[in-house]
Amino acid sequence: ACGRRPMIAAASVGSKTRPLRLLGITNSLRADSLNRMALALAGECLPEGAVMDVHDIKEIPLYTHELEQQGIPVQVSRLTQALAGADGLVLSSPEYNHSIPPAIKNVIDWASRVKPQPFDGKPVMLISATPGLLGGARVQYELRRVLDAVNAQTLVRPEVFIGGAHQKFNAAGVCIDEPTSRFVGAQVLAFLQWIQRLKRLDGLGPEQA
Repeated sequence: ACGRRPMIAAASVGSKTRPLRLLGITNSLRADSLNRMALALAGECLPEGAVMDVHDIKEIPLYTHELEQQGIPVQVSRLTQALAGADGLVLSSPEYNHSIPPAIKNVIDWASRVKPQPFDGKPVMLISATPGLLGGARVQYELRRVLDAVNAQTLVRPEVFIGGAHQKFNAAGVCIDEPTSRFVGAQVLAFLQWIQRLKRLDGLGPEQA
């Protein structure tokens, strides 16, 4: 697991300081999934001054136009409100048939129908874990295309693909591979810096964001 690092930055609201708040989502619905373990590892790598809340998406209903006409489902509203309130999204996904598992695509499709659209301008960090050697590279590139369509600001690098992931986490879900922990820690650090950079580009210094 990652060791704690010095605080990078604490965002502030008015005269009150608050941590950078991340939303964590895994595209794998199994309780003991490798990608849930990878997401937990990313959370362990957060320094002081940043926190991550994990949101379960398995209760999100399948998008249909008819269902939307009845009103946005409460499960979708809760998720999009959490996303809108987060400084960034950490998304961990497996790869199914060289592409995106349906759960997260369904989330993105629902969110694209909400106003204001919560992915618009949102910093996103992608991570993937698979038993295969490629570590989910193809799903990440597919996700980047979809996230571009909703104007999310996806971290370009470093990229982290955890191949052979079943050998890098133990039965308790703890990462036992030091290079993997180091790579994820470096990505988390780069992501927090990416969030701060985007805030500055929006004309808000870290102390104002």
